[in-house]
Amino acid sequence: MSNRKWSRRSFFSTSAAAGAAPLVHPAALAAQSAGIKTGDLPDLTIKEAKVYVTDLGNVRRLNSPENGEIVSLVTASGIEGNYSIGNRGNPPGWLDYAKAACVGKNAFDLLPVIAYGGGRPPGGAWGGAGAPPQAGARGGGGGRRGLFGGGFGFAARRTRQNPASGPDLHAAVCDVCLWDILGKAVNRPIYKILGNGGKDRLLAYASSQHLANVEDFGPDALKAKAVGLKGYKIHPGGGQRRTGGAIPGYLGHIEEIKEVRKAVGDDYTLLFDPVQRYNYFEALRVGRVLDEYGYVSFEDPIPTTDIDALVELRKKIDTPIEVGEFILDVYDFADYLKRGAMDIVRLIADNLGGITGSFRVGQMADAFGMPCTPHNWGNGFDLAVHFQLELALPNCYWFEMPWPWEYVDRPYMAKIRTDADGYVHAPADPGLGYPLDRAAMEKITRRIDR
Repeated sequence: MSNRKWSRRSFFSTSAAAGAAPLVHPAALAAQSAGIKTGDLPDLTIKEAKVYVTDLGNVRRLNSPENGEIVSLVTASGIEGNYSIGNRGNPPGWLDYAKAACVGKNAFDLLPVIAYGGGRPPGGAWGGAGAPPQAGARGGGGGRRGLFGGGFGFAARRTRQNPASGPDLHAAVCDVCLWDILGKAVNRPIYKILGNGGKDRLLAYASSQHLANVEDFGPDALKAKAVGLKGYKIHPGGGQRRTGGAIPGYLGHIEEIKEVRKAVGDDYTLLFDPVQRYNYFEALRVGRVLDEYGYVSFEDPIPTTDIDALVELRKKIDTPIEVGEFILDVYDFADYLKRGAMDIVRLIADNLGGITGSFRVGQMADAFGMPCTPHNWGNGFDLAVHFQLELALPNCYWFEMPWPWEYVDRPYMAKIRTDADGYVHAPADPGLGYPLDRAAMEKITRRIDR
C-alpha cells in the first residue's frame, strides 16, 4: 500500500495561468488575439451546412453510437468548421437544425458572450474591444435563453432520462463548429483565443476500458506505464476473478484497486471511476480503500442526482470526489459547488452547449478554487475539443488518454500521442488544431448530405 499523504488538491499543481478571458465578444476576442481589427475578419456568414457520411469499417468505437458522421458549417469566405455527431446519443435532425439556426446568419450573431452564454452582458456593454460588427441583430436575451439566442440552445433544462433530446446537442455541435471557424479565421488555435492558460502541453494518464476480470487491470496499467503515460484510471468491470465463485462487484473492485497499486508502485498516479454504479455504503467502503492506497480521484462513485450522499461521502473519505459528466445544465453545477458535493469538476462539452458552456463551467470551478477535468473520451474530435479547453483554463492539469490509445485513431485525423516524457503537446494548427486529412476522408466518405 502507499505511504503517501494525499490532500484533496495533491493531484493538481498550482496554476501559473494568466486567468480567464476578459468579457469580450468571441469574434472581437479572436481578432484581438491575432492583433487585427474586428472589421478585417473575413466574411463569417454561414452559407452552408452539410454532413459527411463516412464508413468507419471495423474501427473501435469508444462511444457506441458513433456512426462516422462529420458535420460541417461553411462560411461565405470558404472557411469550414467541423465536428462529429453520434458520440452522445446520435439524435437525428442536426442538418435541418443547422440550416434553420445558422445558415444565412453571421458567426458574430451566433457565438455568444464567453462569460454569459447568450445575449449581451448586463447593462449591454461589451469589454474593451467593443461591440462586434452585426452583433445582437438576432440576439434574443441572456440567462437561460440559450447559447444562440432566439430559442436555439438551452430553452429548457434536460434530464438524465432524456440527455440527448432536441436542440441541445445540436446547439453544442454548432457551437464547436463556429469556434473552429473563428480559430481558422484568425489562424490561431481556439485555446489561444480563449486566453491561453500559460500551458503548451499537459501530462497524460491512461483511462482504461471496463476490463472483464480483476486480474486484467494490473498488466494493463503496466503497459500504459511502459509507454510513458504518467497515471492510470481504472474503469472497473464486473469485479470477478477468472476462477472461483461469484462475489459482489464492489469487493472485486477493491481487489483491483489493491492489485494495480502493487503492480505500478507507490509513486504512480492512480484514479478510479466506477461510473455511478455504487450505493452510498459501497462507495464508502471503496473510498476508504482508495484513501489507504493513495488514489487521487474517485469519479462518479454514486448516482450524480444524489447530492446529499455525495456531500456525506466527502466528509468520510479523503480521496477527492470528481463529479460532473452527468450534469447536463451549466446552471446546475452551481448547486453542487455551493453544497460541497464535489472536489473536482468534471464536464462533457457536448452536454453543456459546446466550448462556450464548458468554458463557463471551467471558470465557475476556478472561482471556487477547484480543478476542472474535461472528458477526453471518444474519437479525435472529442479529444481535440476538450484539449482546447484544458489548455485555455487555468485549473486543468492533466490530459485523459483513452487506453489503449489506438482506439481513438481515425483515418481522417492525426494520431494523438504523448512524447517520451508523457506530455501531449498543444496543436499549432488553427481552430480545433487537428486538420482533416481530406484525401483520407474522401476514401471513406459514402455521401455528403446537404
